[in-house]
Amino acid sequence: MQLMTKKGGAGHSDLDNNFTMSQVQKTAGQQAALEHAVDIKIENFTISAKGNDLFVNANLLIAHGRRYGLVGPNGHGKTTLLRHIATRAFAIPPNIDVLLCEQEVVATDKTAIETILEADTRRTQTLKKSEELEKQFANGDMSVQEELNDIFAELKAIGAYSAEARARRILAGLGFSKEMQDRPTNKFSGGWRMRVSLARALYLEPTLLMLDEPTNHLDLNAVIWLDNYLQGWKKTLLIVSHDQSFLDNVCNEIIHLDQKKLQYYKGNYSMFKKMYVQKRREMVKEYEKQEKRLRELKAHGQSKKAAEKKQKETLTRKQEKNKTKQQKDEDEGPQELLARPKEYIVKFRFPEPSQLQPPILGVHNITFAFAGQKPLFIKADFGIDLSSRVAIVGPNGVGKSTFLKLLLGELEPQQGEQRKNHRLHVGRFDQHSVNM
Repeated sequence: MQLMTKKGGAGHSDLDNNFTMSQVQKTAGQQAALEHAVDIKIENFTISAKGNDLFVNANLLIAHGRRYGLVGPNGHGKTTLLRHIATRAFAIPPNIDVLLCEQEVVATDKTAIETILEADTRRTQTLKKSEELEKQFANGDMSVQEELNDIFAELKAIGAYSAEARARRILAGLGFSKEMQDRPTNKFSGGWRMRVSLARALYLEPTLLMLDEPTNHLDLNAVIWLDNYLQGWKKTLLIVSHDQSFLDNVCNEIIHLDQKKLQYYKGNYSMFKKMYVQKRREMVKEYEKQEKRLRELKAHGQSKKAAEKKQKETLTRKQEKNKTKQQKDEDEGPQELLARPKEYIVKFRFPEPSQLQPPILGVHNITFAFAGQKPLFIKADFGIDLSSRVAIVGPNGVGKSTFLKLLLGELEPQQGEQRKNHRLHVGRFDQHSVNM
């Protein structure tokens, strides 16, 4: 067995120098089989981030046509795994095209519909070739007729002529009106550009589509549409989401990131939860049996080291009975002692703020508009005190983030004023990490 180790994700900037990955190298026969594989199978890989292990001897199996939900605690490597797959840091079969949708499109003068259609490079290049040949044919060059017929046949085969209608249906499902579909992307907020990115990914239909928190920037109607759309997805899907209802409706398998390994469960998220509760009971039971056996061995005069060695040998023999011949050949050594299953508990502590005299934070009689656009606010008033708990809701692009910037004094209104207690300290979590 030979290990391959490299830094980063095949040179991808998001992974350079931050991550180290190792995996078992494939034999010549396995490499040949990889050329025509339809499933992704990565065995015994390890990923570390700045010296901290995220995955240790984990196994990744993504079967063609399945819809997976990848779940597990925040900060344990879910997004990192998606990025390693997307950058082909793993040995991904070459006939499987992979797309990870996690970032909003770059803001340019191109419209939303143009941004989506131009992402289909095959269609774009074939249409361009068609235009060139048609000009030659119109100028009397009859020698291009056969090639032109082939180009027309290819355009028909890839659905080039119905592509725009399909792209517009996807955009409409995600909440874009006809006017918005033809609006330059630099006129959209970050939330809407994220929707354009999602629409582009759905339009391209890669063999493996990976979505990282796809519902974060969507309103309820768009979430419902995406939920229904992905239920009919025919190719392979891998989703990271904290929306239980979404995972229940879309996914037919769950991959659980637990203790630096990947565990696989058939069914949706609700079925996974039931099976995981049962599995935890069994794990706790096995752990308690192990601890009881260790205490018995120590009571009979054996040292702690000798007792643990004997228990490891018992676990190894037990594991060997359930292994295939191939698994036994690949085994790297004796079984380690079982660790007590840990509960995943999240605790938040909010310290009590000092008492401040009003006004705490607010705006008075403000009017604001971006250059060349309709006003977002006209003579608006708003204020909060220490007991305020406020949720600002509304469709993407109507000015929620802009309002917060006006409230914090990051933007100047055309009229009115911002009011803030000079002793006030503000904590802020932005929807775009680059702004934090």
